[in-house]
Amino acid sequence: MNRKSFLNLTARAGLFFGLAPSMLANKNNETIDKELLNHLLTQKKAQGNAVGLTADPISKVRVGMIGMGNRGSVLIQMFDYLIKNNHAEIVALSDLKQEKVEKNNQYLKTIQNTTADLYYGNETEWKKLVERDDIDLIIIATPWNYHTEMSVYGMEQGKHVACEQPMAMTLEDCWKLIEVAERTQKHCMYLENCCFNGEELWVLNMIDQGVFGDVNHAEGAYIHDLRKHMMDANYYENQWRIKHHETKNGNFYTGHGLGPTSFYMDIGRGDNYEYITSMSSREDSLSAGARMENFPVKQFACGDMNTTLIKTKLGRTIMLQFDTHTGRPYSRLNNVFGTKAAHQGYPSRLYVGHDELQWGHSWLNDEEYKTYRERYDHPLWNKLKTQIDANAVGHGGMDFVMVYRLIRCLNEGLALDINLYDSVLWSAITPLSELSVANNSARTMVPDFTGGTWETPRKNEVLRDIL
Repeated sequence: MNRKSFLNLTARAGLFFGLAPSMLANKNNETIDKELLNHLLTQKKAQGNAVGLTADPISKVRVGMIGMGNRGSVLIQMFDYLIKNNHAEIVALSDLKQEKVEKNNQYLKTIQNTTADLYYGNETEWKKLVERDDIDLIIIATPWNYHTEMSVYGMEQGKHVACEQPMAMTLEDCWKLIEVAERTQKHCMYLENCCFNGEELWVLNMIDQGVFGDVNHAEGAYIHDLRKHMMDANYYENQWRIKHHETKNGNFYTGHGLGPTSFYMDIGRGDNYEYITSMSSREDSLSAGARMENFPVKQFACGDMNTTLIKTKLGRTIMLQFDTHTGRPYSRLNNVFGTKAAHQGYPSRLYVGHDELQWGHSWLNDEEYKTYRERYDHPLWNKLKTQIDANAVGHGGMDFVMVYRLIRCLNEGLALDINLYDSVLWSAITPLSELSVANNSARTMVPDFTGGTWETPRKNEVLRDIL
């Protein structure tokens, strides 16, 4: 390669760190030089000083919430038990729309003695909330494009941050989160509720107890027909979500599948992602839905199904899928395969092997399944059963368990279950998948966002003694 070509490729590849790859690649059937790309992906380094990060205990966590639409309106309901038991207080709410913060403030009156201060009306009002000196934790539930900016500003203002997925949409923003969180020593948590679901916690507990033997492959997904939601005039403010489908092609909702599978494999705690390869099918179903709904946009960049394969440092594999276009029934797959057992979700089925080889095998029958479920159910799910049942509106209770664990860890000054490096790594698969898809499914290296700390094995934090 001559110098001019190298400089041109360097400039083009560098753009991938800040802009959507689908906007930059394949416009002239060109691809980025694979060797150069992987070189650029492995240049930056993290310090790793946020592993096991703790902060001073906060007896009552004072919370500010930004984004009071669909997601924020559910999350605020998860605080009922925590507020009534003096573990947390919601101090302020922010949203562009006055009616949204006022509606949620009316709900707050039913669970808290004081209402929240409200910030609304323009795109910078949220900063006033973050700048307050009487807030410990910022919860962010806004459209994706704002997540990194709000998370960074929150940490810079001395606040812990918990943010809906994805926390970053570019590699540049992933590194920005790493730099700020490591420097400020503030918690930066990806709010991945599926890591706290009963089925996933049960499987994780069985893996920890040795039921699965060595886990070598897992599969996770976000398969959820969202076409009606995305094209509805009111469900997503300004129909923000479908706009990503117009310009991007990859997996841009990774956490529901990747969070649990990463926990199963101790990612960041003894193993790490090494490289990915990603491909998308052609797009048919979203455009068909757009014609049925007479939606003004008729063509979309995002394929109906994205499949991303991940190879880990220890040789394990993960299959991750993303499909919000087709009429396929909801599934997160939740498939995990070990040397002694296998689990397959939707519906949940378990196989446990024997000490000698068999001519054939089948899933456990209902009674055998029930025995394993009762024996290995995560103690956290059992302890909180009453509160989980009372908060079923939060995706069957897993939203409550997630918020409960976040607040109680802050109360006790403990490391969070999902740390900075988990948060960035799960987010980074989005731009990396776009890179791979745009580059003919090329093998794409995953940066080490942990500063090498992944090499030290440690127990997953969600398996600690419960609070």
